[in-house]
Amino acid sequence: MEFATVTCPTCFECFDVALPMADEQPAEIDYDCEICCRPMIIAFCDGIAEARGLAE
Repeated sequence: MEFATVTCPTCFECFDVALPMADEQPAEIDYDCEICCRPMIIAFCDGIAEARGLAE
């Protein structure tokens, strides 16, 4: 299993998330920050993960 580091758009802390399999990308998931518990969207594309706030 591969992981990617994302930065929370609310608290700016970094944490790792598991990447979906390559044939399941691109994908977006709802996710709660592991530090501050705020909701965000994590987009996965070509092995890269990017987090953004729900209002973005």
